[in-house]
Amino acid sequence: MHQLWFTRWLNALFARPADALLRLLHVAPAHPAAPIPNHVAMEILAALIIALFAVWIRPRLSVDKPGAWQHILELLWTGIESQAEEVIGHDAQRFLGFLMTLAVLILVGNLMGLIPGLAAPTAQITVPLGCALVTFVYYHMQGIRRQGWLSYGKTFLGPIPLLAFLMLPIELISHLARILSLSVRLFANMFAGDMIIQIMMALFPLAGVVFMTFHFFIALLQAYIFVLLAMIYLAGAVESHHGPAEEAAVA
Repeated sequence: MHQLWFTRWLNALFARPADALLRLLHVAPAHPAAPIPNHVAMEILAALIIALFAVWIRPRLSVDKPGAWQHILELLWTGIESQAEEVIGHDAQRFLGFLMTLAVLILVGNLMGLIPGLAAPTAQITVPLGCALVTFVYYHMQGIRRQGWLSYGKTFLGPIPLLAFLMLPIELISHLARILSLSVRLFANMFAGDMIIQIMMALFPLAGVVFMTFHFFIALLQAYIFVLLAMIYLAGAVESHHGPAEEAAVA
């Protein structure tokens, strides 16, 4: 397995504790001397980049003289806020922290594939799957918090009691399919984009630069779609559940 420079550095420092933790969880690492794979290292690096950027920009925030990075963050925040208010409604403010974190993490992860010596962690299925699972658990928790266990559970039975036996498996499959939809869409697009860039850069470097520009916009689009779907699922959980039809607009 080819290890990126950051992966090698992490394994040099933390190979033993990482290997011990995996064995404690009854997971046998494929490479005991290097138990941390590239996509995990890149995900850790993405989190570090975001954390360091937050520490760096916090004292530079200003109401009177905002800088370029503050303008970009404010644009991203207001964009997510306006979209969330349109999709979710008046409760949108409660979820902005989660949605903003999700958007920034996925966006940074997507764009890392454009930097030489790094790779997009979202181009490995386990990372989008992790984001999808967190989103899945989060919107169900918010639905239960808003409606209560009993009322939220009834949304899986449909409006007609006689058809509850039929609606329950359909709704369960529909919700579980959301995990697949979120993770596979993000993974497939980022993986394909990374492969095309690598091939083009090897064969036609100039064309590879063009594809990198195209991939930049794909990275933005996929982060937007993921967060938009998260908003739709949240809206269905905290307001009223209408089944899979609510996703038709972005299918």
